[in-house]
Amino acid sequence: MSLGDDWPDLLTVREVAKILRVSALTIKRWGKRGKLPAIRINSRGDRRYKKEAVMWLLGLQQKGQ
Repeated sequence: MSLGDDWPDLLTVREVAKILRVSALTIKRWGKRGKLPAIRINSRGDRRYKKEAVMWLLGLQQKGQ
């Protein structure tokens, strides 16, 4: 089993922050800058992040896979 196999396909701000060991505010800032694109869900506009994008930031996956 490799890193990320047990992660859900869409991660919350808090989950991504914990994985990357940064604050939730940093994750939101990266989303605004395009470094980590967010998917907005529900009427509140909660952010979710694709597992593949997080793995790419960690250097575990080629961009575009």
